[in-house]
Amino acid sequence: MGTPNDQAVLRAIFSPDTPFGDVPGLELGEDQVDKNQVEDEDVTFPGDLLEQTKNLELQGVTAAEAGNLSTALERFSQAIDLLPARASAYNNRAQARRLQGDVAGALEDLDAAILLSAGRGPVACRSFVQRGLVARLQGRDRDAARDFQRAARLGSPFARRQLVQLNPYAALCNRMLADMMRQLQGAGQR
Repeated sequence: MGTPNDQAVLRAIFSPDTPFGDVPGLELGEDQVDKNQVEDEDVTFPGDLLEQTKNLELQGVTAAEAGNLSTALERFSQAIDLLPARASAYNNRAQARRLQGDVAGALEDLDAAILLSAGRGPVACRSFVQRGLVARLQGRDRDAARDFQRAARLGSPFARRQLVQLNPYAALCNRMLADMMRQLQGAGQR
């Protein structure tokens, strides 16, 4: 599958954190549980089809990384055709659709990924974050907060940060604290 750095780059491409510059796994504890959960999600699928599907998804991620979104969408759709009950390809296709500007199609895929994952596990977590980001960009902060809360419960530090940013009281407290710190620093310099 390549070096750990290659894997981090590929994860960054299709991570919901990417728009804000975060790379999953760099924060303490973020991906430690995911590996076991993904394996648990995949045990219900026939091994040969699962391997083909994962290969198609990897090809899709590689194509997207190279800027070829049409090939990426094709590979993710092929993976969905092979195993329509597996949530991962829907989540990945949602990313590619969103990057192409097909927000409605991305939301459909995110809803499918959340439904198929029963709202649990790493795919659901990423899907909730992606859907929350879309809602936030559309000015639907209440919907965004609801999805970020779900993702935060599934272990996403990024979602927790988004919730703080959406909370007007937290933002006010942060501003007040920053003002106090500036005043204290100013008093100490005299």
